[in-house]
Amino acid sequence: MNAFTPRPPHGADADALLRAELAELLPPPPVPDPAPERNLELRHAVLRSALAADGGAGPSPERRTRPGFRFGRIVAPAVACALVAGVVVLAPGETPGGSPGRVTVGQPAPSEAVRFLSHAALAAAAAPAPEVRPGEYVYVKSLVSYAGRDAGGGPAVLPPARAREVWLSPDGSRPGLLRKAGAADTPLGSRAPVYELDRPGAVPRKTTLGTEAPSVTNPTHAYVAALPTDPEALLRLVREQTRGTGDPGGDADQRAFAAIGTLVAETWAPPEVTAALYRAAALIPGVAVLPSATDAAGREGVAVVRTAHGEQTQWIFDRTTSAFLGERTVLTETTPAGRAGTVLGASAVLVKGAAAAPGELPKA
Repeated sequence: MNAFTPRPPHGADADALLRAELAELLPPPPVPDPAPERNLELRHAVLRSALAADGGAGPSPERRTRPGFRFGRIVAPAVACALVAGVVVLAPGETPGGSPGRVTVGQPAPSEAVRFLSHAALAAAAAPAPEVRPGEYVYVKSLVSYAGRDAGGGPAVLPPARAREVWLSPDGSRPGLLRKAGAADTPLGSRAPVYELDRPGAVPRKTTLGTEAPSVTNPTHAYVAALPTDPEALLRLVREQTRGTGDPGGDADQRAFAAIGTLVAETWAPPEVTAALYRAAALIPGVAVLPSATDAAGREGVAVVRTAHGEQTQWIFDRTTSAFLGERTVLTETTPAGRAGTVLGASAVLVKGAAAAPGELPKA
């Protein structure tokens, strides 16, 4: 051995070298996925950072590079976070097959509708919470217009929008009130008198109809406030309670989409529930974005839409704040009711608040 020949390691050095050589022969240890709660926290943190960098405002037409509505400032940080952290990021979107699932690095980005509804959910979560004291009523003022057809079966004609005001007891225990411009006031939720027969030939006895239990299709303020805030659980509940109702085509997805739209428009939900409703809608297949639509008040915005049975339901949002403005229903096919593009119905939500009694307006 000459002076330039290295000496073999001894003792602890030899053991360390042997362990290193053995480690190279073993496969790398598995890295467990983060818990779903941590994935959701990461996603929310990324979206909040994107909103902060954007100044809290929604996308504007100047940011679009082509027709459509895109949220590049939200999606890019999310993808960057996934690449750096090397984790699976949960998103309320669709897998390539179109069903709710996990979006991983290398898979297609969430659809425009998912990104927009995520943006709207964050804006809703930051909104003030409703304040309805015991004894008060939930008040909703809107403009509505629904097309009608004449007896001869001609095309549908959309009349001018009329003001509509509703006063509802928060828990449904007291009668409310519906007021439409040009029509008599209508009591809501009162126990209407009816007559029952105990047996054939018996004298009818007067009684009252029992009130329907609160549900997704018969919501009260208290019921809506207690809805699940997990989007998947909320969508399951909506699907269950709308099964077999209001859709002759048997489209469960359209029933769910319509029911969520009604809850957003007709109730005064807590911020976390409104946010969950938007995220639940993002899980429904077939939801898309329309770059421009106008509500019954003439306010232009961006619409989240779904088409079924030749009609398109549109939820219209403020382009800057992502606040819900109203709804429209538009024919997408030419039918006896009209040509494609005919508006069958439109609404605009103007005020939501708490009133002391039916017929009274909320305090400014």
